[in-house]
Amino acid sequence: MELGGRVVVVTGGTRGVGAGIARSFLAAGADVVVCARRPPGRPVAAGGRTAAYVPVDLRDPGGVQRFFDDLGGRTGGRLDCLVNNAGGTPYRPLGEGAAERHARVVHLNLVAPMTASLAAYPLLREARGSVVMVGSVSGSRPSPGTAAYGAAKAGLEHLARSMAVEWAPRVRVNTLVLGMVATESAHLHYGDADGVAAVAATVPLGRLADPADAGAAAVFLASDRAGYISGAALLVHGGGERPAFLDASTAHKEA
Repeated sequence: MELGGRVVVVTGGTRGVGAGIARSFLAAGADVVVCARRPPGRPVAAGGRTAAYVPVDLRDPGGVQRFFDDLGGRTGGRLDCLVNNAGGTPYRPLGEGAAERHARVVHLNLVAPMTASLAAYPLLREARGSVVMVGSVSGSRPSPGTAAYGAAKAGLEHLARSMAVEWAPRVRVNTLVLGMVATESAHLHYGDADGVAAVAATVPLGRLADPADAGAAAVFLASDRAGYISGAALLVHGGGERPAFLDASTAHKEA
C-alpha cells in the first residue's frame, strides 16, 4: 500500500475531520496514532486496521513532549507524518467575550500545533517526514463570530510556510485549507438538515466536504507523490464561495 510501514500521528483524530483523516491513512497502509483529551466513541478503523489512541492534552507542553518521547520508544524512533488537526471554536462575537477567552482559541488552534510540531521535529527529521497543518478558509476571509479562530488559522498557514523554509530539506510542511465539512457536529453550525442543505447549495460543487475528502488530500501531501511540495496551501473547499455580488446583481436584474 502507498504508505505501508509509515507512522502517522493525527492530533484530534478521534472524531470529525480528524477521524476521517486517520481512516484515510489507515486505508493507505500507515500505522496511525490518534491523540486527544478524550477517547473515541468507537475505535477509529478502516480496511480492517485500527488506529492506536493515546490521551494527550495538546495545550500542555510537557504532556505533548512526553507523548512524542514515548512514541519514539514504541516505534523505534520513527515518525513519518504529523497531522496537526486538533482545533475548533465556539461561536462567540468579539464583544461578547474577554480577551482571555479568545486567547484560549488562539492557543488551541495556533500555539498547540506549533508545540506538537517542535516536539515531533527530531523524529520527523530523522525520517525525512512531513507536517500537514489543517487550516481553514476562515483564515483568509472575514470570520464574524469566530474571529480568534480565523486569526489563528491565518497564523497557522504562515507558520507552516516559515517551517517549510527552516526545516528544509529534511522535513516538508504544508497546509490543508478546508472549507465546510459534513461532520457529526455540522448541525451545531448550520442547523437542521434543511439548513445543512441550504449551506451546501452555496458551494460550487454542490455539497459540503466529507471528512474523507480531507483525508485523501492529507494522504497525498504525506506521500512520495508530493515529494517536491512544501510550503504550499492546498484548498479543499469545493470551489470556495460564490461571490455575494453575483446573487445581488441577479436579484436586481430580475426585479
